Amino acid sequence: MTDRKAQFAATVRAREAGETSGPHYMGLGATLYMPATREDLVPLLNQKKLCGLRSLVVCTEDAVPENKLAAALGNLDATLDRLSPASLMRFVRPRNPKVLGEIMRMPGINAIDGLVLPKVDETNIIAYAETVAKTPWLALMPTIETAVAFDRGRLERLRDSLALLINPVLCLRIGGNDLLQCLGLKRPKHMTVYDTPLRTVINDIIVTFRPAGYELSSPVFEHLDSWQTLEREVAMDIMYGLWAKTAIHPTQVGMIETAYRVSEQEYALAEKILGRDAPAVFKMNGQMCEPTTHREWAVRVRKRAEFYGVHG
Repeated sequence: MTDRKAQFAATVRAREAGETSGPHYMGLGATLYMPATREDLVPLLNQKKLCGLRSLVVCTEDAVPENKLAAALGNLDATLDRLSPASLMRFVRPRNPKVLGEIMRMPGINAIDGLVLPKVDETNIIAYAETVAKTPWLALMPTIETAVAFDRGRLERLRDSLALLINPVLCLRIGGNDLLQCLGLKRPKHMTVYDTPLRTVINDIIVTFRPAGYELSSPVFEHLDSWQTLEREVAMDIMYGLWAKTAIHPTQVGMIETAYRVSEQEYALAEKILGRDAPAVFKMNGQMCEPTTHREWAVRVRKRAEFYGVHG
């Protein structure tokens, strides 16, 4: 126990000194959410349970009723103080900026990798940012899940506000169910999120934030008995360049992350594009390739292969 505490203390000191690179977006995979009221948070976050997870969020927002919030925060406080170093990326989702302030005062706050900021828009992002600025090594994942998503002008103002943050923005999460709630809708299990009015919303979010360098995480698929639809949705996520996804249940994790593996053809093509001696234009796998226009795609393929492997 003493050795683990010493190792953990060294990790914290390295974070504070800016000597660690922090979590990587491509390694998030299928991010599982857990309510902060769970009694098994310590073994979950210390990788004694559900050991295959890449990232986990402890939630004090929608997953916790108002009358359980105090108990949830007490449980979180006790949990953070008992965490050991882990490869699992660990995040906390505060309820609002006020609750974030309470969480930031917890002695064990340095045990986590970052924060998922709920219902972010151009009016509250600075309040969140000011609260976390004293811990600049904590990565942020703001969530777009309110009416801001339906207004390109507001999205652009939010994008511009994010540039003022001290903390790194690991990615922006798209809250699909909350956005459908804004429209008074709930999708049936045979429809992907791209079969709903949110398809155009996701388009707007991508074209607003991706050119500015921000990565995105796709919405949760809330049905547990429609695997074919989930497979179709993840295929669309991949086409849209969304390489992280919220998971509603541990059984979804393996399917989502298996889909992120790189095919041998993709990998060979990416390596050819990134090669020093690559021609300006060449043909491979029945397609025309131009390193000057396909380089960014190839870099992302290589990074995916690093995290998820290559398959035949």
